[in-house]
Amino acid sequence: MSTFILVVHSLIALALVGVILIQRSEGGGLGIGGGGGPTGLVSARGAANLLTRVTTVLATLFILTSILLAVLAARSHDARAIDTSLARPAAPASGAPAPGTLPGLPPAQPAAPATDVPVAQ
Repeated sequence: MSTFILVVHSLIALALVGVILIQRSEGGGLGIGGGGGPTGLVSARGAANLLTRVTTVLATLFILTSILLAVLAARSHDARAIDTSLARPAAPASGAPAPGTLPGLPPAQPAAPATDVPVAQ
């Protein structure tokens, strides 16, 4: 249920961004162009009224889905046992090979220091 509401919420958010971007701002912005007759839906004034209403409806739906998602998240939050101990698993027995070695092979010898490199004293 919450996944469906989250998808609807995301679609509403995208639609809200799109509707806001096509509105004419004070400075022109990305708004829809002028032109058209002085009245009607296709005019600049009619389109502005329609876009304002659509923005209001989308914003209201966005707020409602936000609240609904918050309520669903609060209800589904159940107490879970979290292991906070610092206990580590026991070390292998003395007969087990050391970490990083293969069984049946002799342990790796450390590299000998280079003898031809002078050492500063």
